[in-house]
Amino acid sequence: MSNHKFVHVELSSKDQAAMKKFYDAVFGWEFQDFPDMGDYTTFTTGEGEMGGGFNPVSDDNPPGNIVLYIHTDDLAGTRAKIQAGGGMILMDDMDIPTVGTMSIFKDPSDNVIALLQPVEM
Repeated sequence: MSNHKFVHVELSSKDQAAMKKFYDAVFGWEFQDFPDMGDYTTFTTGEGEMGGGFNPVSDDNPPGNIVLYIHTDDLAGTRAKIQAGGGMILMDDMDIPTVGTMSIFKDPSDNVIALLQPVEM
C-alpha cells in the first residue's frame, strides 16, 4: 500500500441498526459489529475499496462528524511533520488490536483527521 492514502472513514451514528439498514439498502455494504469497542460497527464498500465505521454520537463525536484516516508507515515522523507545519496533535498513539496504531490531529483550518499505521503483516 502506498503511504499517505485515505484508508478509512468514520461517520457519526445516532442508531447503528438504522445506519446499517440504510447503507445496506442503498449501497449493499457489509457490516461487522464490535460491541466491546463502544457499539462500533465497521463497513466495507467492496473488495479492495476503502472501508470505514460508524461512531456512536457523543460529545466528542457530534452528529454530522466525519473522520478520515490517512495511512502512514511512520506515525512518529508524520506527527512531527504535522506539528512543524502548524497542525496540532489531539490524541497520541492508540493501539487498535489486529489493526494498527492511530493518532488524531487538527490541521491549520481545524479539520480533525486521523492517522493510521497498520500492523505489519
